Amino acid sequence: MPRSAVFHSDSPHYKWVALSNTTLGMLIATINSSIVLISLPAIFTGIHLNPLQPGNVSYLLWIIMGYTLVTAVLVVSFGRLGDMFGRVRVYNLGFAIFTIAAIALVFVPFDGGGGAMWIIAWRLVQGVGGAALMATSTAILTDAFPTNKRGMALGINQVAAIAGSFIGLIVGGVLAGIDWRAVFIVSVPIGVIGTVWGYASLHDNGKRTRAKMDWPGNITFGVGLTALLAGITYGIQPYGGSATGWGNPWVLGGIIGGILLLVVFVIIEMRTEQPMFAVSLFRIRAFATGNFSGLLAAIGRGGLQFMLIIWLQGIWLPLHGYSYESTPLWAGIYLLPLTIGFLVAGPISGALSDRFGARAFSTAGLVLVGVTFIALLFLPVDFQYWEFAVLTGLNGIGSGLFSAPNRTAIMNSVPANQRGSASGMAGTMLNAGSSLSIGIFFSLMVAGLSANLPAALRSGLTAHGVTDAVASGVANTPPVGSLFAAFLGYNPIEALLKPTGALDHLSSANAAALTGKEFFPQLISGPFHDGLVVVFLAAAVMSFIGAAASLARGKKFVHPDEPAHAAPESELTATR
Repeated sequence: MPRSAVFHSDSPHYKWVALSNTTLGMLIATINSSIVLISLPAIFTGIHLNPLQPGNVSYLLWIIMGYTLVTAVLVVSFGRLGDMFGRVRVYNLGFAIFTIAAIALVFVPFDGGGGAMWIIAWRLVQGVGGAALMATSTAILTDAFPTNKRGMALGINQVAAIAGSFIGLIVGGVLAGIDWRAVFIVSVPIGVIGTVWGYASLHDNGKRTRAKMDWPGNITFGVGLTALLAGITYGIQPYGGSATGWGNPWVLGGIIGGILLLVVFVIIEMRTEQPMFAVSLFRIRAFATGNFSGLLAAIGRGGLQFMLIIWLQGIWLPLHGYSYESTPLWAGIYLLPLTIGFLVAGPISGALSDRFGARAFSTAGLVLVGVTFIALLFLPVDFQYWEFAVLTGLNGIGSGLFSAPNRTAIMNSVPANQRGSASGMAGTMLNAGSSLSIGIFFSLMVAGLSANLPAALRSGLTAHGVTDAVASGVANTPPVGSLFAAFLGYNPIEALLKPTGALDHLSSANAAALTGKEFFPQLISGPFHDGLVVVFLAAAVMSFIGAAASLARGKKFVHPDEPAHAAPESELTATR
């Protein structure tokens, strides 16, 4: 068959071209949401910057959350632009922007704070491209596939989207061990191939909505969501005498102001003739419950990733003889069961949801996720790996059972001319959940550490010859510093003691013990488990609430303007 015929939108092969390209786009976009999480130590070493110094914590936070925040804020706007001007046009532009930013990230020309700012700025630009990819890819697939094959297609695409966040941890760990720039180089060839391939092969065949740009809606949504997510994220930094920053006027102002602006956004959208997002879509039960359960699942999944990285890099791997320099690589390897479980369950559940609907798979998936969170509470901090592998594998299976059918149900439930906006809102829930998990779970962990870490730190230091005065001063430092150290796979004891000069007055044996591989992991393991109980209980509750919302979605629902393979009218009305 001639090349032009294969790529023509009417060709029976075109849907597979659309599936393969958009899946590649979603995969690379979501890999980049997590690839830096596990490679941060190598990145900061490469630009010669200590992220644990008080003035550098903001660099750390923005490198972690800047990309995800931008995608969360812009994905709805790009979805609407796709409805108005063509989903493929917006998608291809997003791939091009993403690729340009990936190239710029390889050539960081500065050291120290300048290097960190370069990375942050281009990660933000990369997030703009990622938002366009996430906003339009599922809408392009929904246009390309009939309803009786859509669950399979969206299942593969959604598996790529969620699996990318897991694969990013593995890829980041492997590449960080080679060279820190390799963490960014990996996106360049994929971006170039995807961009050229997309412009050459993809075509707009969906319904467009001619409309004016809703500037008030775009501005209030973008500023409001940015303020809310940034405020919650900065809430984990200490303020005054508090271990966290929830009393900081700027944090409170960001959260309250963000919520108020989002309320104004809803009012504007309800009164605008051509809104950025049709709020009335939330009247469709399948759409509303799917997005709500998707948000809770994303928060829990993000929290799990952060906690497992801390657990492995900061505690378990050093206790088992791994050097701090090698922990990113091995943490990625030991998280393989989580990724494999998701990759196995996701495509299967997506395909089966075409026949049986999303409710059973999504509900069972989140119940399984919640059960694994409870089971993880009973693991000792120094666990047997096979137990950890089984539980994280089951958690991945639960996420796979939930994610693909849930996204298919969301996309099937909306009118054809609103698919871009619907895809954007689902993407916002996914990315906002990841951003929210940073503030929520780090704050819960800090609260758990605050109860017991100071006493453990004081007694551990004095037992190795540190004076009471110095030990008390170190013990009173905010626990968020120790948490970030564990997250990055660092031993913070040397950094905490060096300014006091205490190490110079200790015996060589005590100094070696304090700065070795075992003291800090053993010290933090007890308080860490206390915090872990709080975190995983909260994640389990969110999972069970999400499962209840998923159960309430009703029977399989396809919007009545579908031209073929639509559900009977009795099912359509029953799910409203």
